[in-house]
Amino acid sequence: MRATRLTYKHKHSYKTLWFGLAGTFLVIVGSILFGYAQAQKQEAEKMNPTKPVPSDAELQQKLTKDQYKVTRQCGTETPFHNAYWDNHKPGIYVDLITGEPLFSSLDKFDSGTGWPSFTKPIKSENVTEKRDTSYGMERTEVRAKSSDSHLGHLFDDGPAPTGQRFCVNSAALRFVPVEELKEEGYGEYLSLFQPQQQPQSQQKTGDEQPQAKK
Repeated sequence: MRATRLTYKHKHSYKTLWFGLAGTFLVIVGSILFGYAQAQKQEAEKMNPTKPVPSDAELQQKLTKDQYKVTRQCGTETPFHNAYWDNHKPGIYVDLITGEPLFSSLDKFDSGTGWPSFTKPIKSENVTEKRDTSYGMERTEVRAKSSDSHLGHLFDDGPAPTGQRFCVNSAALRFVPVEELKEEGYGEYLSLFQPQQQPQSQQKTGDEQPQAKK
C-alpha cells in the first residue's frame, strides 16, 4: 500500500513538472510572437504616409519653433546654419511630419547656397509645385504632397541631367542613413545604393582579344 502511494506521488510530481514546463514554453513562445508582431507594427508605422496628418495644435507641440515656421508658415531657415546643408552621408531625406520619402543623397549637390539642394525628388509624385509671388518675386514653391508642408523652392539653375535645383529647408526634412533604411521601414530604397551591374553584353570575357586599331 505504501509503495503504491509513493508511485502515485512520483507520477503526480512528474505530471506537475511537465505541465509546468509546457506552460513556461507556451509563455515564452507567446512572448516572442507578441514581440515580433509589435516590432512589425512599429516598423509599418514608421513610414506610413497614409496616416492622418496631426492637427495644427499637435504640430505646434511636436515640432520645434523653426520646424513649425518652415513647414506651416512657409518660413526659411538660416543658410549655412541648418542640419543638412553640408551632410554628405548616403541615405534618404523624408518628410518630417509623415515620413514620406522625398529626396535621395544620390541627387544632392553642393549649390553653394547654404541649403540642401537636389536635382530631383526621389519620386516626382511625392512633391507638388505651386506658384509663389511672395516678396515681389515670381518663384515655384515645392511642397510635400501628403503633409502639404512647405519644403522650399525650385529653380532652373541646377546641374545636369535635370538642370533643376530643389532648394529645400533642413527643418522640413528628416535624414535616414542608408544603414538604417530597412530598420526604419524604407528597405525598398536600399537598391538605390547598391552597385549597378553592367549588362552581360557589355561585360568583357577572358576570351575576348583586343581589336587592332585601324
